[in-house]
Amino acid sequence: MAATDEESLDDLPPSAKLVFKVLEYDGPLTQKGIVEESMLSARTVRYALERLENIGVVDEDVYFADARQNLYQLTAPQTAEADGGQKPANAESRTQNDSDRAEDGREACCAE
Repeated sequence: MAATDEESLDDLPPSAKLVFKVLEYDGPLTQKGIVEESMLSARTVRYALERLENIGVVDEDVYFADARQNLYQLTAPQTAEADGGQKPANAESRTQNDSDRAEDGREACCAE
């Protein structure tokens, strides 16, 4: 279903927000995986996933390793909107720092 104007991620119960964050950090998971990561009951996770699907921020797909289960993941466009549409201010500097460290490691390695 499409998202309604009245309901957004901010309007959802805390359990649905927790499931959203678990999927954001841990990537696609089965319902069982979400239960294990969030430490919520299976019934609560089912309800949270239903609410997240209703507003269009979670997609359900077939889990090929076990077709009896479904794989849940965040929809790509909604993830940016949920974060306010901005990437973290330190994301570019973090990438630059990582490449600087890699260059430093090469110089230290090759200077010997």
